[in-house]
Amino acid sequence: MSASNEKKPFLLEFEKPLAELQQRIEQIRELAEESSVDVSSQIRQLESKYVQLRDEIFSSLTPAQRLQLARHPRRPSTLDYIQAICDEWIELHGDRRGKDDPALVGGVGKLAGIPVVLLGHQKGRDTKDNVARNFGMAAPGGYRKAMRLMEHANRFGMPIITFIDTPGAWAGLEAEELGQGEAIAYNLREMFRLEVPIICTVIGEGGSGGALGIGIGDRLMMFEHAVYYVASPEACASILWKNSVKSAPTPAQVAEAVKNTAQAAEALKITAKDLKNLGILDQILPEPLGGAHADSIRAAEVLKGAILKNIQELQLLEPSKLRSLRYDKFRQMGVFNE
Repeated sequence: MSASNEKKPFLLEFEKPLAELQQRIEQIRELAEESSVDVSSQIRQLESKYVQLRDEIFSSLTPAQRLQLARHPRRPSTLDYIQAICDEWIELHGDRRGKDDPALVGGVGKLAGIPVVLLGHQKGRDTKDNVARNFGMAAPGGYRKAMRLMEHANRFGMPIITFIDTPGAWAGLEAEELGQGEAIAYNLREMFRLEVPIICTVIGEGGSGGALGIGIGDRLMMFEHAVYYVASPEACASILWKNSVKSAPTPAQVAEAVKNTAQAAEALKITAKDLKNLGILDQILPEPLGGAHADSIRAAEVLKGAILKNIQELQLLEPSKLRSLRYDKFRQMGVFNE
């Protein structure tokens, strides 16, 4: 994170009371230094109030607020985590069919001395970077690059680690012309036959088929404030209530759209807790208070520990057993009783 980003933190609406309280504490400190007045007692009370307020806010977040956290522009990305957890890392490029999609990155590395293949969606840090990365929306070449890397891992017996963070696959005309649906479907089929451990983690936003294109694995983990959905709450709301915000909306239209989006986020069951209860998710990774962006080093330590634990467990299984359990895992999803 650059120094300019640190000076101007990006605040979500529900974080503003915390920022205001922190600003008040800093102002009292500055005044105390200038006047040499002892205000340590008052500062301790305000700091205690800050901690209490922070705990209250982050222990009762709504699905819509978790969605905002998952999309936070300062949230650690795939490359951030890879660089933080790997002993060594070499990025590999290209799908060997003429494309190298910057929205999906991958390569080989060592994790606590274990050779692994790591890959995932990559969003940008600012508008320019997001445009270059297509906002983390991978094209067909990205999914074909991912499959090439996974084939490499399978050939050399290396565990596969994937990081999911995308609003969805790129839905542009060129993507359709290049076979977006086929590229994702091919990955879905082929990931089931791979004979090495596959560990998938939703680190931010897991959107629709774009997430599933690298999301078939033996273990699915999610960070506490990450989200995973078949359609974004905004898309769901616009379909159900047909009141998507137009180019010049009135305040009432904006308020109605926000309300419907929050309702859709609740109904879609997009949070880690919801998905764990539904049997989709294997493990929830706790985040530092304030979200992963508040302490990215701690978040990376939690992620690394969970990945290593799962690798150790999965490497004890025979390849045929791995594939069988992986198949059974997904066959059990969506089962219901009439």
